[in-house]
Amino acid sequence: MKKVGIVMGSDSDLPVVQKAVDILKDFDIPYEVHVYSAHRTPDQARDFARAAREKGFGALIAAAGMAAHLAGAIAANTTLPVIGIPCKSSVLEGVDALLSTVQMPTGIPVATVAINGGANAALLCVQILAVEDEELARKLDEKRQRDALAVLQKDEAILARL
Repeated sequence: MKKVGIVMGSDSDLPVVQKAVDILKDFDIPYEVHVYSAHRTPDQARDFARAAREKGFGALIAAAGMAAHLAGAIAANTTLPVIGIPCKSSVLEGVDALLSTVQMPTGIPVATVAINGGANAALLCVQILAVEDEELARKLDEKRQRDALAVLQKDEAILARL
């Protein structure tokens, strides 16, 4: 099975990244997590992205706040799918990171999830990997069914209560 690579611009992004890690663990998807900055360690970020395919990665996640150039820097150095997670900071509530992540130039796409959307970034990786993995696709279908059942149970509880 292909791995998922997760890069965060700072260890302060770990609470957001942890949500992605938890999802990948639930699906038994191997992963690696690194701290590389687009601005302070650009060589390491570039080297990681350039070597990712040959090291067995199938998708990459890049989480960063503020200027949030990490996802774009990673995407510029690989043709693997890159999912950007804009992280909320005390400045502009993460909207700056969202705009930096989503506004990529033509030719260097970055799929972007919601601010602090670590879980959805991982689920998008699961969907990407499930294109070629029937077992993973089955697990994803089962998760969706469990999620739907949980909502219906909440609906029943509200109806009974009101």
